[in-house]
Amino acid sequence: MADPALDTRTLNRALLARQLLLDRSKSTIPKALEKIGGLQTQYAPSAYIGLWSRLDGFRRPQLTRALEKARVIQATLMRVTIHIVSAADYPLLTEAVRRSRQEWWSRVGKGRTLDQAAYDNVTALIRAALAEGPRPRNELIQVLADNGFAKETWEGVGLWVDMVRVPPSGTWERRRADLYGLADQWVPRTEVTEADALQHLVKRYLGGFGPATVGDISSWAGVPVNTLKPVIERMRLRSFRGTDDSLLIDLPRQPIPAAETTAPVRFLPTWDATLLIHARRTQILPEEYRNQIFSTKNPQSLSPFLVDGAVAGIWKQEGAKVNLKPFAPLPKTARRELEEEAARLARFLA
Repeated sequence: MADPALDTRTLNRALLARQLLLDRSKSTIPKALEKIGGLQTQYAPSAYIGLWSRLDGFRRPQLTRALEKARVIQATLMRVTIHIVSAADYPLLTEAVRRSRQEWWSRVGKGRTLDQAAYDNVTALIRAALAEGPRPRNELIQVLADNGFAKETWEGVGLWVDMVRVPPSGTWERRRADLYGLADQWVPRTEVTEADALQHLVKRYLGGFGPATVGDISSWAGVPVNTLKPVIERMRLRSFRGTDDSLLIDLPRQPIPAAETTAPVRFLPTWDATLLIHARRTQILPEEYRNQIFSTKNPQSLSPFLVDGAVAGIWKQEGAKVNLKPFAPLPKTARRELEEEAARLARFLA
């Protein structure tokens, strides 16, 4: 039997449902993060805004408390970028991307990489420096300098030493994520094989972004397709065909709402992962607007709003208001809904 075909609009609604953007969820913060595959947080407020759009009744102090109590963890993970994930997911996702991140750094480090013996030395130095508790980034760089390592060495250290960003750094209240601690002082050590960790990573991706291709998973995770394929072949998955006849895989019993499902207006933060290339087939970010969201002139990207499940403009906090800049004229109903949601967002940001 041929695999069922899914059109772009159906894939869009599947993405919105799994990202909790069709209906705000009553899930706890850790469970919500597990459902959506974590949140990308190079800019600390992004996680707060992302959760506000996804969780019913979410308030800023809730995430800060979850970070302080280590129910959720902020660390460098997929694509070597900062993410917030549940404490339960952190060790599995770390193990899943560990080897790929180290191999990637060895290729692109451009003179900043070391041999394994040197990284063993660096690992010992950083672990010793953090043994008695968290320390700021500048102090850790100085530890390396005092032992004869160039400042640039620090850039790859986090791929060999499992470290977390320790609150209050990386929170709404103190946005620079520059205070580091040893992960095993924050999260119980979990013994897991790379194969099991990779399977968990695939489940998290498909649960949050599926149905998708193996290449989509690779792009999101920063793990090569050839590393993922043997893992995926052992999993019980369902399959579909995309509009380009590509093979889409998915977990059983995941939501795929009908194409005509109504999508409410939503506000997304800068760098929300739903907008990145791996989710391109859903057209949540129409291609004609991609350069307006991700631009070399705006290296942090811009914050968009969604109308009918797709980016239709950008928003910006200006004083006590959230102002809207549509990319094209909007229907009156959509404009009214956006203005009401913008007023609610302004109250959240105040």
